[in-house]
Formats: sequence, structure tokens, C-alpha cells
Amino acid sequence: MIFTTDIGQAFSNLRAQKTRTLLTALGIVFGVGSVIGMLAIGSGAREESLRFIEQLGVRNVLIESRPATSQEEFQQRRRSSPGLSDRDVRILQANIEALEILSARRTLHPAQVLPKSSHEIPELYGVRPTYAVIHSFHVAEGKFFDDSDEASSSPVCVLGEGAKVNLLGYGPAVGKYIKVNDVWLQVMGVLAEQLMAGAQNTGGSMQDVNNIIYVPINTFQYRFWDQSSDMKDDLDGIDLRLRSNADSVEVAKVVTAVLNSTHHSVQDFSVTIPAALLAQQQRTQTIFTYVMVAIAAISLLVGGIGIMNIVLATVLERTREIGVRRSIGARRVDIVRQFLIESVLISVAGGLLGIAFGFFLAWLIARTAEWKTIVTSSSVIIAFGVSVAVGVIFGIYPAMKASRINPIDALRYE
Repeated sequence: MIFTTDIGQAFSNLRAQKTRTLLTALGIVFGVGSVIGMLAIGSGAREESLRFIEQLGVRNVLIESRPATSQEEFQQRRRSSPGLSDRDVRILQANIEALEILSARRTLHPAQVLPKSSHEIPELYGVRPTYAVIHSFHVAEGKFFDDSDEASSSPVCVLGEGAKVNLLGYGPAVGKYIKVNDVWLQVMGVLAEQLMAGAQNTGGSMQDVNNIIYVPINTFQYRFWDQSSDMKDDLDGIDLRLRSNADSVEVAKVVTAVLNSTHHSVQDFSVTIPAALLAQQQRTQTIFTYVMVAIAAISLLVGGIGIMNIVLATVLERTREIGVRRSIGARRVDIVRQFLIESVLISVAGGLLGIAFGFFLAWLIARTAEWKTIVTSSSVIIAFGVSVAVGVIFGIYPAMKASRINPIDALRYE
């Protein structure tokens, strides 16, 4: 009954000063909304990056050829290293015990394609059938080429979703033909759309993974000629998938040692470990989230100071009321409870409005900046809980100050 009466009286007091109460609550509203919005951005970025890294494969080790920047540098390398080649593929197959499957990779930027591309010309990739397994490709239409297609150097291809739309539009593509440079290829499959963030490095430029034409690597080697081959290694990359119980970091060290031996320690290749990228991403994302929340929490601090300021002003205005209540038997704890309830009500109301503002802010960021945002229940609970805690912490001092006022002095106050 006492709490019900106090809450009712607190509502009446706050309602009597609507504008001042609303302005005081705005600091909490923006603070809670900012915390929810920042955490939503962090959660969205974390999910996107994790999806990208998982698409690369946490069991994968990716070897990339480092292109030379000049003919002189290329010739200097060739004096000591043969570059990334099929020989490396055979050596890795023979020496990496944890290896499950691998695929060599060659790339080419076609001079022309038919039908003409509506946007950027797709990149051409020559890979083994195992490449689809290594990178967990999902086929939306038709199928991926198999070992028999590779063995016979069949003029077939599989299109990424972007390449299919650019060349053949939105209709069915399987069975149709495209011409890449001087070679006609029959489309036997279309891949489902992959993560846009997964752009791959192709000779120094970033290539959208959806805008790629995949052909068997033997088809690539026997039917296509790369005009820039005099400045490139035989292979542009080798992608390995390890057994489930393998330590990818340790295997990567072995891979690096093997290639250093065959390349005579010439640094003309790089080894990427998606599992290590995942761990680094998680650490970076945690720091990033902490920093964003700390920045957003400043708004809550400002809101808390605003609550303390308004409650102190209220104590001054209601000094005679405090004196009357004390003179008729109210205890100090009753005075503390009354003013503390008012500060908590302001923070609770601001927290609830802040939750709505946080959802709106997350939606607005996703809509305007085209960033994925995810509002989690934990972020809402944390932000609201902190807002209530701010109301309690910053309301204690004014409430205690009100309770210490001498009743006689309070009754004389004008």
C-alpha cells in the first residue's frame, strides 16, 4: 500500500511537470536507443563476417600466388622459384597427411563474352570438381561438373548467380551456350547466390564471387590462352580442405614449410587460414562492440546527470512539502523512497521509449546505409537494465539530500 501510494504520488508530481520530465527523459531515450543501435550494428557485422569466413571454410587452407609487379621482379623470382604449379599440387597431396581434398585454381579475365554482359565481364575460373565441396557451393539450377567432364576437357561451365543474370538474364540457363573469348561453353549449372562480402582477390583486383564462370581446370588449360601468362605462375591458387580432426593452423605451417622448400624460400605465395581469420575476427569484433557501447553509454551518463539535476531542482521546489511531511511523522526513508521512485520512473519511461527508438535506429541504419543490423533480446535487456540502474544511482544523492533537510528549516523556507 505504501509503495502504491508513493508511485501514484510520483506519477502526479511528474505529470505536473510534463515538459521538464520529458526533456529529462530524452537523455535516457537517446542513450538506450544508441546502445541498442550500436549493438545491432555489431551483431549484424559479426554475422556477416562469420558467414563469409564459414563460406571460406574453417577446415580450409587457401594458397594464393603473389603476382609480380614488374617483368624484372618476375624474372628475378624465376631464377630461384618455379612459382605455384601442378608440381606443388602433387607434393602437397603426397606430404600433407591431414589433407582430405584439394583443388588447383587458374583465373582469366576474358577479353569478350557472348551474350554481352550487362555489367562487368565475369571472371573465368578453372577448377577441379572438388572446388565446389571445398567452398560449400549450393547449386540452384542444374549441377556442378564432375571428374568425367574434367578428364575429357568438356566445354561446359557453371555460372555464378551474378554471371548468369549478366549474361542470360533471369530465365532458366541450363543447356544454353555462352562464348568466352573464342570458346563456346554449355551451361550445366547455376550456383545459388553467395555472400557479397566474399570478394576474391584476382590478380590485385577484387572480384565479386557471384560474377564468375567456372570451368574444369583441364578445359581451362587446353581451350584457353591467357595473354598475361608470361607474368603469372602456372596456377593462381591451390585450395585445400582438411580432415575434421586436423589443426588448420599447424597444417598451414607444414604447407608453408613444404612450399618454401620447393620455392627455395622465395615469397611468391601466401597462405590464408580461415579458422585463424575467424578467431581474429571474433577478437576484433568484441573490441569493436565494447568501444561502440562505451561511446553510446555516454548518452546514458548524460541522461543520468540530467535526472540528478531535475530531482535536485524538485527537492528545492518542494522543501516546504518535505517539512510538512516530516512534521506529521514521515521518516527519512519515506522521503528517500519518494524521490527515488520519481527518478526511477523517469529512467523506466525513458528506457521504454529508448527501446522503441533503438529498433527504429537499427531499421534506419539498415535501410539508409545498407548495413545488416540485428537487434538481440540481450541488447534490449542490457540497455533497459542500465537505464534503470542509472535512475537509481543518480537518484540516490538527491533523495538522500531531501531526507536530511531539517523539518523546522523546511517549514520556514519560502
